[in-house]
Amino acid sequence: MKVLVADDQPDVLAALRLLLKSDGFEARCVNSPGAILSSLELDSFDLLLMDLNYARDTTSGEEGLDLLAKLQQMETRPAVVVMTAWGSIELAVEAMRRGAADFVMKPWDNAKLLATIRKHAEPVRPSPASHARLTDLNIARRVQQRLLPRQYAQSSTLEYSARCVQAGEVGGDYYDLLDLGGGQTLLVLADVSGKGVPAALLMAHLQATLRSRFLTPQPLRLPPMMREVNLLFYQSTEPEHFATVFLGIYDDQTRELRYVNCGHTPPVLLRSGGGLERLEPTATVLGAFAAFRCDEDSARIGAGDLFAAVSDGVVEARRADQEQFGATRLVNVLRAAASTPVTEVPAKVVEAVAEFSGYGQEDDLTVLVARGR
Repeated sequence: MKVLVADDQPDVLAALRLLLKSDGFEARCVNSPGAILSSLELDSFDLLLMDLNYARDTTSGEEGLDLLAKLQQMETRPAVVVMTAWGSIELAVEAMRRGAADFVMKPWDNAKLLATIRKHAEPVRPSPASHARLTDLNIARRVQQRLLPRQYAQSSTLEYSARCVQAGEVGGDYYDLLDLGGGQTLLVLADVSGKGVPAALLMAHLQATLRSRFLTPQPLRLPPMMREVNLLFYQSTEPEHFATVFLGIYDDQTRELRYVNCGHTPPVLLRSGGGLERLEPTATVLGAFAAFRCDEDSARIGAGDLFAAVSDGVVEARRADQEQFGATRLVNVLRAAASTPVTEVPAKVVEAVAEFSGYGQEDDLTVLVARGR
């Protein structure tokens, strides 16, 4: 059986992982309430064993109690056993009132803890309505995955790779690598506001809108095209919905990347000689305003240079103390991957983010890289 274990102390997580493994359980460990929620959205567990105290304070248990209330709102959830070193009868009663199946004090007795887990761990059986919803979401996820490019554009001077890891069944991130012919390649990375099905629908709408603009063989002027796309997106979505987009056209002959950056996290360009450039925004976000000013910029990608664009879920990933992964850590990971095959670079970034944030995921993670050759 699978147990999700949550505690902000690494030594506690290590001890519990070994204990559960020795008794035949599969344990996944996280270190924050946000990571708990992300893990439960991504996978199913037979039991959640969680501490009540995290970053907010170390004694009251309020952070864990708040999380229990959120778990109660989930359609499917595992049984919950709570742990704390600052226990009291009142705290135990309140935890049970908010949905906990049992209460364990720290330091724990191994035999009693395992007996408690065996008592409450049982496979979760969703209701018929929940099962239908999950089936629909699984279908939507498969459809959305098919919208992402399965084969990358061919280039004589660049090699590409990308990866998208959604935080839920469906997500709002989108990337594209499209062969435009004549030695030109379209690179797109977009992040639609919101999560879940609404964001996924907007993402599909944006992808279709952008792709339709590149079916013409005529030379593309990016600013006028993006102004048109912005107006369509603005007119067809609610005011609170918008998207950040980085879109570029790379030319094999000149090695030039012409691009517009609509409020997106600035991609980085690591030069083979050690220099660093950031491709800053040249326009506001898409769909937020009817009036849209957009400029075009360019950068040259030489042999050995590494271009990397990410969604904000990468740089804004947080750990228990709320510190973000940040642009500096991203650059460090990319520099460390200087000699790594480009096909492995996106996975290196995703792994670094997961390790930093305690293997929890609050937002979609998308990485698109290209290396000059």
